[in-house]
Amino acid sequence: MLNILSFLTGIISLIIVIPATIPFLGWANWLALPLIVIGVILGALSSSDGGRNFCLIVGLIAVVRLSLGGGIL
Repeated sequence: MLNILSFLTGIISLIIVIPATIPFLGWANWLALPLIVIGVILGALSSSDGGRNFCLIVGLIAVVRLSLGGGIL
């Protein structure tokens, strides 16, 4: 059950992260990062690792986009 919740939070955050790759919309990644952290925590508490790994990949995309746009030093 926690793995499914982790996948759902990952999908919701992915829906936020995809448009945030467009210039001037990078601020949306800051909205997605708390959801990604919640998804990683839920995935870590579950018995399966799929949801956690999915959230980590989405988080990596968001962090790379923020670093390229100058949002993270």
